[in-house]
Amino acid sequence: MLRVAIGLGIAQTIAWACTYYLPAVIAVAVAEEHGVSRTLVVGAFSAALLVAGFCSPRVGRLIEAGHGRRILSISALTIAFGLALLGLLPGLWGWTLGWLVLGIGMAMGLYEAAFATMGRIFGQQARRGITTITLFAGFASTIGFPIGAALMPGMGWRNLCLLYAAVHVLVVLPIYWFMVPPAVPAATTGAKPRPDAAALAWARRAFLLLAAFFILRSTISAVFGVHLIVLLEALGLALAVAVGIAAAVGAAQVGGRLMEFTLGGGTHPLTVAKLGATLLPAGVLALLLLGPVAALPFALAYGASNGILTISRGTVPLALFGAEGYAVLMGRMAMPVLVSQALAPTLATPLVEGLPALAVFGLAGLMAVVALGCLMLVAPRPST
Repeated sequence: MLRVAIGLGIAQTIAWACTYYLPAVIAVAVAEEHGVSRTLVVGAFSAALLVAGFCSPRVGRLIEAGHGRRILSISALTIAFGLALLGLLPGLWGWTLGWLVLGIGMAMGLYEAAFATMGRIFGQQARRGITTITLFAGFASTIGFPIGAALMPGMGWRNLCLLYAAVHVLVVLPIYWFMVPPAVPAATTGAKPRPDAAALAWARRAFLLLAAFFILRSTISAVFGVHLIVLLEALGLALAVAVGIAAAVGAAQVGGRLMEFTLGGGTHPLTVAKLGATLLPAGVLALLLLGPVAALPFALAYGASNGILTISRGTVPLALFGAEGYAVLMGRMAMPVLVSQALAPTLATPLVEGLPALAVFGLAGLMAVVALGCLMLVAPRPST
């Protein structure tokens, strides 16, 4: 399993760097070339997240049917095709079309698809593999940002997209096809017993509470991902200090994942998730009580919380609901999460511009408390 997880971790690092984190590197240059606002350029990326969200349930069903390796391989080709469209097509329409194709590739090739594939192949043993994947992919922005920024002046953004397309065909595709084993066909042992009413009620309640938790937390992460530096500046911090503190979030995410990897092995994933979810409200409380002096502790708590919960998105549903149907469940849960990530930064902009920064942080902390409350209400599977 370790070999598969390392391969998926490398592939995920490349996929995230070349899709999710790409606009941060090239959006300004794209807007200047096309003579449009950066809002329109980033809007195409938001549309890609919406496409990914709506495609995710179908992807989950295909992975559950045993097609994980094929889906991931197709994702590499689809992402390569979308990147090629970005590099070759003229105008804003070409940029938008490329991102719509990338949205399909992202649905088939980012975390949820990788987690679902691991769960489909390795069952309950997939927890360690999921953590290993996130340890690698946690460096996607750390690697993607400086490489993209270094190559941009000499290559231009179009050639950078074409280079990334080639990397997906020459590196990512072989990893998926040769390192990911085919899933064992699901056993058919006749009619399965129908769960009783209590088990069905528990499963429905647990799923809805988990979905609410991850939607709320992904909304907060999407808003901070776009607006965090602006908010830190609004606290009175110099730009260089704000950038440095925001950069610490990425390191803290990796730290949180390392904590889960080294200390969480003997602890139920739901317990680990609850501990991780507590960190963000604690960081916001420190910021509200102490002001800008607590900006760095807040960033570290927020980053560690995000790092742990990225793993929890894969491990908690697997531990609660089991391996059977896990891929379908991941696809269903990914849809609202991706939609919230697409819409949240734009919808939050008036609040960021119109409210004091501490008020925005306070609202985020309140959402995090509500999310934590949802998670606290999730009960382990009842014994039968």
